[in-house]
Order: sequence, then structure tokens, then C-alpha cells
Amino acid sequence: MIICRTKHELKQHLSSFRNENKGIGFVPTMGFLHEGHASLLRQAAAENNISVLSIFVNPLQFGPNEDLDRYPRDEERDLALAEACGIDLVFIPSVQEMYPERPLTSVIVNQVTDRLCGASRPGHFDGVGTVVSKLFHLVSPDRAYFGMKDAQQVAVIQQMVNDLNFSVQIVPSPIIREPDGLALSSRNVFLNAEQRVQAVVLSKSLEQASKWANEPEMTIERLETLVKEQISKAGEAEIDYVELLKYPSLQAPDANSAIATFSQPLILALAVKFGATRLIDNRIIETSEVNLHV
Repeated sequence: MIICRTKHELKQHLSSFRNENKGIGFVPTMGFLHEGHASLLRQAAAENNISVLSIFVNPLQFGPNEDLDRYPRDEERDLALAEACGIDLVFIPSVQEMYPERPLTSVIVNQVTDRLCGASRPGHFDGVGTVVSKLFHLVSPDRAYFGMKDAQQVAVIQQMVNDLNFSVQIVPSPIIREPDGLALSSRNVFLNAEQRVQAVVLSKSLEQASKWANEPEMTIERLETLVKEQISKAGEAEIDYVELLKYPSLQAPDANSAIATFSQPLILALAVKFGATRLIDNRIIETSEVNLHV
């Protein structure tokens, strides 16, 4: 497994791969890898001649009061996992390498970022769009793999790729969960024992919501209210948002609309804090399935 820490090294190695007409799969991450990342790495390795992982904690996507310095890091463990998953090349640049000067150019995706984390974390997706754009230019992958745990990020990246004509296929992959249902996240390590128990309310609420969605005349607003009530039963849960939106446009439907009337998928997205730890989760609700039960 090749490890590159500079853009020059990366370009040199990738140039030799391209000269051999080898397809490249790419998984951009911020490190502290878990089984959710591992599933993406294994898929990239299986579906491409060459698989590339990037590990970079991107300061542009953290706000002034967010956890950039607290974000967990374990390079040695990440590299061992990457090698076990069959990754061919790992790019681990420093902040200075990626941003030798303060960037005066950024990639801003509108509308898709108006709600959810885009609303509660201003500037976050500008940072995401900018760094992913840089990485796509550096790696020039044929396919790039993203987990659906951050479904808004997937929608934002896909919009950017469509609008700017990147020659890369975006491959969304399912959420990987703990046995009790909690979505895997690098931030789970910050939960104390009681918060970890309570955090399972997120996946349980999403599961219950998929059943409520099948009830005749269940509306957008009513479902959101029921889920908020369910989550609030966990004593330490502090809700940032609970929203049922069209996907992938992430536009808000009429709150009084019956869920069964929609012909496109909806996404129920959650962001909830347990102490200082903010967790996100979501579930796609296929409205065609709802219609079958109405």
C-alpha cells in the first residue's frame, strides 16, 4: 500500500496508474475509520483496478464553535484498516499541503444546503464542496464512494458533480449500524455510557417512523411531531432538527400533505445532541411502499 503526503507524490503515482488505463475508485474521509468507512473501502477495492483513500480533517467545514481540535485521529489504526480492506494508495496531506495559502475560491452549492446541517452549520457545505472539488481534481477518480449516513452531503456532492461536469460517478452506500441500531460515527467515541444507551433512540425513532408513515392520512407535520416526541423521551437528547423532506432535492413539502400522496422518495433526517456530541441519522421513506399500504 502506497502512502502519499504531498500532492506531487499523489500525482506521480496516479499518473503511472492512468498510463496503464486502470480505473480508480476513491473514498474521501476525515479519518478515525470505522466499519462504515471499511464497507466503502472494500467496495471501492472490489469495483476498481486501483482504490484510493484520503484522510484529511478539513478545517474549512468546521465552524468557529465546532469540534475541529477534538475530532478524533488515529493514523496508525486507519492505515492498518485501509490495508486490510485492500486499498492501494492512501493520501494523507497536512493542512499546509492542502491550503498553502488562505483559499480565495470556494465551491458553494445552493438550495440543497438550505436546510438540515446546512442551516444549523453555516458554511459547512461550502467547506465540503471546496475540499471534495480539490480532491476530485487531484485524484480524478472514475468512482467516488460516500456513505448515506450523511445523506445531505451525498446530495450536495452529486449536485456539484452534475453542475460542474466532473467525470466521476458518485456511489452512495447504505448506513452501517451497531448491533443495537446506532449508526456508526467517529463521534460515537465521545458519548458516555448513559448517552450511548440513550442515543439508540435515533434509530428506533426512524424505524417507528417508517411504520407511522404507512398510516392512512399521516401528514408530513404529524410524522415530524411524533418523531420529536419519541426522541424527547431520552433525557439527554437535545434536538437540532427532525425534518421530512423530498430527496435528493431536500426541498420541504407542504406540512399538511399526506405522505401517501408523494411519488418520489422522502428522507426523514435527524440531528440530535447528547451532551456535547452531535449525531445525525436518517431513513429514506419510499412513498411507493407507503401507497401499497393505503
